[in-house]
Amino acid sequence: MTGGDTIFSGRVLICAFEGWNDAAESASQAAKLISEALQCQVAAEVDPEDYYDFQFTRPSVSFDESGNRELTWPGTTFMISSEKDPALSRFSVLIGTEPARRWKAFTAEILEMIEDREIDAVVFLGGMLADTPHTRPITVNATSQNEAVRSAMNVERSSYEGPVGILSTLGIALEEVGIPTMALWAAVPHYVHNSPSPKATLALMAELEKMLGVSFSQGDLADQAFEWERGIDEIAENDEEMAGYIQQLEKNRDEFESEAASGEAIARELEKFLQSEEKPPEN
Repeated sequence: MTGGDTIFSGRVLICAFEGWNDAAESASQAAKLISEALQCQVAAEVDPEDYYDFQFTRPSVSFDESGNRELTWPGTTFMISSEKDPALSRFSVLIGTEPARRWKAFTAEILEMIEDREIDAVVFLGGMLADTPHTRPITVNATSQNEAVRSAMNVERSSYEGPVGILSTLGIALEEVGIPTMALWAAVPHYVHNSPSPKATLALMAELEKMLGVSFSQGDLADQAFEWERGIDEIAENDEEMAGYIQQLEKNRDEFESEAASGEAIARELEKFLQSEEKPPEN
């Protein structure tokens, strides 16, 4: 059994938040697909009234099966697997919207949920905007602030300093109480971030499966990723400026890879993304 098997062979929480950490909804969509694959059931929820600004993140209305209108509020949900397979039953999923206020109290509440369910390790999923072409494989950068995880999984430690999102806030709190964490960030082409990117979601899930040594049902995600790429190709075919820009990105990416660039350069993309964003709301 390897060190990685030891760290991630127990109860693992997969965590993603919509908002600042979720370019093209890549991370949140991956978490939702995983929760569906695991047939997850809700175990706990935060009270949205405590942490969200509904003028910034508004509730949505829809019709239920009886034709009645119902509201869905932004929030954060802790879900546990109902799978009978021991290889999959050990996973839980935390998915929500990044809170707008009281981050310290929010972090404490999430930490209590995690400790109550005796979670052994946490994997965060995120999406960042990057100068990368949609025609090339989506790069996923793996980092950890935990020395044992870095050694076992052969990942780097993030050297970023600056404004952060809720993933970093939770990650630091978890490490302080001895729960190891790892973060996977998909590099999403910045010029197509306004709509969901199934290709980035697919890349995150593939990396997660490789790291954890498991396989989650992905449905027709691969087909969606192909259609997403083809759709952008068709737009670029009718836009010379966009096509030229993509060609330049492709050239840069190919040169980057031909120089045997390491994950260190990808980490710089993450730092560049974080530095370009506005500072998150104060706690």
